[in-house]
Amino acid sequence: MVIGGMSNNYTIPISNVSRVTPVNVDNTVDSSSKVQPVECQTCKQRKYVDGSNDPDVSFKTPGHISPEASFSKVSSHEREHVSNAIAEGSKPNAKLVSSTVTLKMGVCPECGRTYVAGGLTKTQIRYTESNPYEKNRKQLEGSVLAGANIDASA
Repeated sequence: MVIGGMSNNYTIPISNVSRVTPVNVDNTVDSSSKVQPVECQTCKQRKYVDGSNDPDVSFKTPGHISPEASFSKVSSHEREHVSNAIAEGSKPNAKLVSSTVTLKMGVCPECGRTYVAGGLTKTQIRYTESNPYEKNRKQLEGSVLAGANIDASA
């Protein structure tokens, strides 16, 4: 090692080195112990709950998800909403027009790990009118209700 133009050899006696895991030539180690990240208190106490009116999806009751598993669990949950929309859109007189899924990311203020904080699925289903009287009823109700709510303070 050369520092400031001078050559210095630093050697550390082997007796001063402890707790070193030997690395083999093929880049493997002999010890099989694996270090797992420890969840901070904020991550341990984080609960996920579904706030939609979809009755048959997961997380209707609050449940914990680790930051490492949050992407797969929340993505899977949002796919349940999409599956329900596809089933609803395949009914007679209904057509699924669009379906979008948005995942929200978060950063833990305590440990700094990123996680999926939640998701939002938006679907649009178009229903066709099979009864012509139903269409007339809607037009009549619309004409009666038009202007019923006026802001008089303006």
